Amino acid sequence: MEPMPEIRTESISKTFPDGTQALRSVSLQVKNGELLALVGPSGCGKTTLLRIISGLESPSEGHLFFDKEKVTQLSPERRDLGMVFQNYALFPHLSIFRNIGLGLGNSPLSKAEKKQTVEQVAKNLGLYEYLERKPAELSGGQRQRVALARLLVRNPSIHLLDEPLSNLDANLRMKMREELANLHIKHAKTTIFVTHDQIEAMTLGQRICLLNHGKIEQIGTPEELYLNPCNLFVAIFFGIPPINILQGKSHYSDAEGSGIFRCQESSLSLKTLISHKKDHKNLTLGIRPENIKIMAGDANGEFLIKRIEYLGDSQIVHLSFENINLTCKQPISGLRSGERVALAIDWKSSLWFDSNTKNRVQLIES
Repeated sequence: MEPMPEIRTESISKTFPDGTQALRSVSLQVKNGELLALVGPSGCGKTTLLRIISGLESPSEGHLFFDKEKVTQLSPERRDLGMVFQNYALFPHLSIFRNIGLGLGNSPLSKAEKKQTVEQVAKNLGLYEYLERKPAELSGGQRQRVALARLLVRNPSIHLLDEPLSNLDANLRMKMREELANLHIKHAKTTIFVTHDQIEAMTLGQRICLLNHGKIEQIGTPEELYLNPCNLFVAIFFGIPPINILQGKSHYSDAEGSGIFRCQESSLSLKTLISHKKDHKNLTLGIRPENIKIMAGDANGEFLIKRIEYLGDSQIVHLSFENINLTCKQPISGLRSGERVALAIDWKSSLWFDSNTKNRVQLIES
């Protein structure tokens, strides 16, 4: 399989005429043949970065490279890439066949070869029987497939996908995620997939780049960003239900032989089972819902079960103590709302952050 180009941005910044700073010195490397998910909240600069890579926008500062070639000023048609947009960008008056065929544009293929190429891609994407129809006669998922088919008939070396699944319902999104993953396995094109959806990012991206306010927060595999977030923003962004956050301070107790975390705005104290000799003020503790185990029937249970959400294979339990609310995810059990329970926390999986800088900290000195 021929190598695909690597995409590299070097200190890319973008400020629009109205003064909006969309990107702030973004340096990013997308490996050849990699599928990178570019994720972040609305307005973080994802689409702007994609448009700069495609050539539809120019950066205010910085450079763009495909492999070792600087392409910052190269026109879009000379970049050997294809884009799929959120709104599909189909021509309503043209048949599906002609919409897909537009992807071949100025291709040197003969008319018969173009027809064969369109039909083969249409068969692969389950569109063959709809080739004579118009876009309005197709469902949202089918129209999205047409947009993908138009990209695939051209088969450029770089694929740029801008929120391509956001207009689809939940079940269809899941099916299309699988199709996109299979397409990438088959073609192994260098691909950037823009989304604001953490599930899409984690299930599709071989690596994830998380943007916030035009800056990169962290780049890594889905596992790295979930288990080892570099700061509080990353920790909060990933995870359903979201991570539990507690503000407070920690000190070492000789009597207990471990660290004690005291919550800032309640009387709750937690024995962390982490040995550290140094006291820490202004700490933020993050605990994933799956790392809290409910100890039912404990006479000293402090937490009240407020509500239970049944998910079939598991349950989400909403707990409270004074003004603290925690969420726990665990296997189905006979718990009931109104019960008081004790908690066991997996402290090895706990995450600690400096409350001032929001950066990750280690409590155990090496």
